[in-house]
Amino acid sequence: MTAPIRIAVAGALGRMGQAVTAAITARDDLVLAARFDRPGAQGEGLVSQEAALAACDVVIDFTTPAASVALAQACAARGGPALVIGATGISDSEAAAIEACAAKISIVRARNFSLGVNMLLGLVAQAARALPARDYDIEIFEAHHRRKVDSPSGTALMLGEAAAEGRGVDLNEVAQRGRDGINGPRAEGDIGFSVMRGGDIIGEHSVTFAAEDEILTLSHSARDRGLFARGAVEAARWVVGRPAGAYDMQDVLGFKA
Repeated sequence: MTAPIRIAVAGALGRMGQAVTAAITARDDLVLAARFDRPGAQGEGLVSQEAALAACDVVIDFTTPAASVALAQACAARGGPALVIGATGISDSEAAAIEACAAKISIVRARNFSLGVNMLLGLVAQAARALPARDYDIEIFEAHHRRKVDSPSGTALMLGEAAAEGRGVDLNEVAQRGRDGINGPRAEGDIGFSVMRGGDIIGEHSVTFAAEDEILTLSHSARDRGLFARGAVEAARWVVGRPAGAYDMQDVLGFKA
């Protein structure tokens, strides 16, 4: 009989940390090996980061970019465990630091662990490839709870990257992240972003392809944070035993060859 995979949860006191803990404990094939949070945090059953890393096969981390980098470096320094990172708002330099750690350990990093969102990414890329920029304007809308600190959301940026990839352009060259005042007419090929923050919205994302005679909207609504936690748990199961390297949910779901 195969031994259960031992999972540690970083940021265990946070909303996602609690959701991940619930997703793990609901499974018979997994063991909640440890829970830890920031140094000095108080909570029942919390252990130090060092003790958690020694007790598990893989860590699931939904904390902050800086904390995720530090955790990746700690895991790499000791040659494991594997790591699943779901923090958003990670800068290019922070992503590079995490990538460097993937030379020593296996890391799955995704800005969204939802199966539905990852399917949406493929549909957006296909639509952008098929619908010409001269006729169809692309707008991406996202809404989240009032406590979210980064915008646009990591998922919205993923959708923008999928649309840009479909059109064969660099998102940085066509993205419009805000409009105010007299900006003149919309430039052909722009990919616009709109953001809402309020209440306890878990996550709403839509991509609109607007032509003069029709509008196509592809959308996804998150109803429960548990869906992200369950996706991260699947990623954790998948990554244990994988060779050192940087992976994402497309790897986990088998979308990559």
